[in-house]
Amino acid sequence: MISIIDYGAGNIESVRKALHYTGCECRVTADKELINSSNGIILPGVGSFGDCVNQITASGLDVTIKENIVNGKPFLGICLGFQMLFSESEESPGAEGLSVFGGKVVRFDESLGNKIPHIGWNNIEFNEQCPLFTGLSQNSYVYFVHSYYVSAADSSIVSAVTEYGETFHSAVWSGNVFATQFHPEKSGSVGITMLRNFTKICKEEI
Repeated sequence: MISIIDYGAGNIESVRKALHYTGCECRVTADKELINSSNGIILPGVGSFGDCVNQITASGLDVTIKENIVNGKPFLGICLGFQMLFSESEESPGAEGLSVFGGKVVRFDESLGNKIPHIGWNNIEFNEQCPLFTGLSQNSYVYFVHSYYVSAADSSIVSAVTEYGETFHSAVWSGNVFATQFHPEKSGSVGITMLRNFTKICKEEI
């Protein structure tokens, strides 16, 4: 069973539908005991960095998330659920992220001439050792919607990069933690493959 964390914001329904399509059992929940008893966790996210972090912190889910990560439970962060793993964002000065990883979230450079937000399909160049990408071809296309991107302090955790006027970190992987700036649940067969891979990882941890 995979828990999709419900903290009052995020692309929860599309993630749930995509997981059901793969045949995976999942539940949308904010119940800490249910999250603790699950085989894996997905943290979606859409909206403002500060608002989402504040909602998670106010509910105490920040502690639950970090405890499960430390305990080795498979975790997948999506879009803002990826960005919140870092300590800060230019979008919300003063708001403190979960600080699972070092680094910050920065805004695309508008002077480079690309439209902001970055919306639509773009390709990823990924670390082929990352189990989330098993079975995919290099430069596969995935779906993005964002104005800010992660700049990870530790380049060794970066599992995918994407070019949009500048090269940015579009996914990370460290042990049991996977996170993507793009939306697997909106990325067609490529994204479904990733979700199936994550489900497999969760089953292996049972």
